[in-house]
Amino acid sequence: MSVMGNSSEVVFLLGGLNETEASRCVFFFLGLLSYLFTVWVSLSLVVSVILEKMLHEPMYVFLCNLCLNGVYGASSFYPKLLHDLLADAHVISYAACMAQIFAVYSYVFCQFTNLTAMAYDRYVAICRPLQYRAVMTPQKVARLLLLTWSFSLLETAVGVALTCRLPICGVRIDRLFCSNWAVVRLSCADTTLNNVYGFVLMLSHVAQTALILVSYVHIVRAALRSAAGRRKFMQTCLPHLITLLNFTLSLVVDIMYARYGGGGGGGVLQNILAVEFLVVPPLINPVIYGMNLQQIRRRLARTFSRKVVFLWF
Repeated sequence: MSVMGNSSEVVFLLGGLNETEASRCVFFFLGLLSYLFTVWVSLSLVVSVILEKMLHEPMYVFLCNLCLNGVYGASSFYPKLLHDLLADAHVISYAACMAQIFAVYSYVFCQFTNLTAMAYDRYVAICRPLQYRAVMTPQKVARLLLLTWSFSLLETAVGVALTCRLPICGVRIDRLFCSNWAVVRLSCADTTLNNVYGFVLMLSHVAQTALILVSYVHIVRAALRSAAGRRKFMQTCLPHLITLLNFTLSLVVDIMYARYGGGGGGGVLQNILAVEFLVVPPLINPVIYGMNLQQIRRRLARTFSRKVVFLWF
């Protein structure tokens, strides 16, 4: 296929919904319900933390950032999916595709970096409790949040810039959304630089995961020394580990599908598994933390009890 001269005029065909004609209404209803619930439960948790002064602690600030990033990631995926479920043609312009890639990948990178910051916070809280207030100051928390977002956006911007320089020689993407690797595969130019950068990013996030695991080795050792430490671990560290495990495994599934399973236009089940990292973590993270942290449960109970009384009268 010949090289397309102007990439900005390319319109990609998304083939991930080709086998859903008979059940699109069901998928639309489930997708809309999932998106609305994700936004509602995440924002409810954030508002509860803002309204409760006792929750103005570093751990809850990072939790709010995790939830807001989940809404950001879900919003990069659901609106286009819901539109395509009601449309006859599943197409996306080159500019919109690049924008979706930027949003999806910055969500992923921010999720990893925020989980790393949360692991550091729990390490200081459990392994160095007497120094916690001195170490985790509001200024340091603000710097960590700024680093989380700036580092993630910079990583994504470099990757998108490397992809935008490539000429496009095809238009079919057998996925539910635009991914960087899918677009790179459509180029007929040399993609070595993109592959090298992808490898560097992989090493970076493997290093972050290693830092989290090393932190938890120390956390578990410290927590086993006392009943209070074990209780703090169960309340604040266990949800973090569940979040990390779920996000990492779902992301690995997507990477494996993109690299090895998407060449021939996968089926519905494959496509659903490939977007699990965009659907499940934003959906269950606020639920896991909200159910496990007593302070948040109390605040939510008070908030909703007041609303019920207000609506009753």
